[in-house]
Amino acid sequence: MTLQTPSTPIPPRSAPHRPPAPASLGLAVIEAHESQVRYYCRQFPAIFAQGRGSAIWDEGGRRYIDFFAGAGALNYGHNPPAIKDRLIRYLTEDGIGHALDMATTAKVHFIKRFNDVILSPRGLRYRLMFPGPAGADAIECAVKVARRATGRANVVGFTNARHGMSQGALALSGNDFERSGAGLPLSGVDRMPYDGYLGPNIDTLDYFERVLEDSGSGIDLPAAVVVETVQVEGGLAVASDSWLARLQAICRAHGILLIVDDSQTGCGRTGSFFSFEPAGLEPDIVCLSRALSGCGLPFAVTLVKPEYDCLAPGQHNAAFRGNNLAFVAAHEALRYWQTPELSDAIEERAAELHAGLAGIVAHYPDLRAEIRGRGLIQGLRIPETGLAECIAGTAFAHGLVVETAGADSDVIKVMPALTIEAEDLAQGLEILKGAVAEQLDQRALSHRHV
Repeated sequence: MTLQTPSTPIPPRSAPHRPPAPASLGLAVIEAHESQVRYYCRQFPAIFAQGRGSAIWDEGGRRYIDFFAGAGALNYGHNPPAIKDRLIRYLTEDGIGHALDMATTAKVHFIKRFNDVILSPRGLRYRLMFPGPAGADAIECAVKVARRATGRANVVGFTNARHGMSQGALALSGNDFERSGAGLPLSGVDRMPYDGYLGPNIDTLDYFERVLEDSGSGIDLPAAVVVETVQVEGGLAVASDSWLARLQAICRAHGILLIVDDSQTGCGRTGSFFSFEPAGLEPDIVCLSRALSGCGLPFAVTLVKPEYDCLAPGQHNAAFRGNNLAFVAAHEALRYWQTPELSDAIEERAAELHAGLAGIVAHYPDLRAEIRGRGLIQGLRIPETGLAECIAGTAFAHGLVVETAGADSDVIKVMPALTIEAEDLAQGLEILKGAVAEQLDQRALSHRHV
């Protein structure tokens, strides 16, 4: 199925002409002047110049299929024409660019369309808070609201969670390497086992419910529980609908606010606009970011039920609370959600992705891989240490941008644009399959020489 926004021609598969530049020069500049904390430019050592749809081109004109999609920020691909055209028009009309949280035409239009297209049809009642540009900002705001609304301090996070790099978000996250970067103790969070953490036959919520009911557990009644329906950076672990529904029931029984972090899995990544819809949840607070603007512009929203909208004016503030260009882009991106067409296409592409990954698993049993994830965020968990990263590196060398996930980087994470064409998806999967074969051949050769 081909998905295009109205009046947007299918782009050509070649990049426009431009004079080539040596990648080595650009990388040398990066090496000389950028902080060593840089990460993705080490994983994908090229100087990228242009992007269109599900393809990006480096300065030398080489085309790559993108299974990364800006870490999920580019749900509709690179430079989606309708969004790009609307932004250009807004700028040429001298639309407001920066306004903190002042009222602007762009903000009003976004809020109205978000309510009309997303919230009202789902029967959801939320106030929109604009906390800052990143998902971590949305998390910090959500936890602040929960603590103030309940009068309680501690919150519950889960094993292998990942919520961002600010101090509060890091406290909720599980990755030891990322947490160690804080440079100080991270407190205020009780850790609970995520669905499946203790094996397939143990319901981890039995433990959570028990500690809440036992006055001797040492666990104070929390203000909130913060959960991802799919732990993306945690290795594509998926919580079952029944587990999520029970978690909500436990929270309601004890007066605990349920916060769903939909920063990576919202905006259609798993098929429905919100990832929690199949479980029938109605969280008290929802965090959205990443793909909300539809084109990579920084933008986050914290959705709060009206009864918990308790912060006084100015009690949560920031210079970049209202990115008006992102409002304009998001308003246009929401056109994708006015009909079921995109959700249907995601389901179709997700089935193709799953079939492609299943083909790799079946063809290479020595890989001992396990398919994880759902929707258009799926991948392969590979138990051999370092192999997933090697496969991703080989895939990049052959023209595929794909990253790894998991605390041990043991999951190859496939996260293409929701609008990816079947041809690009199939070609990318073929490159991935070839990278698997190449790495297994190299390992077999090295084992023979030992």
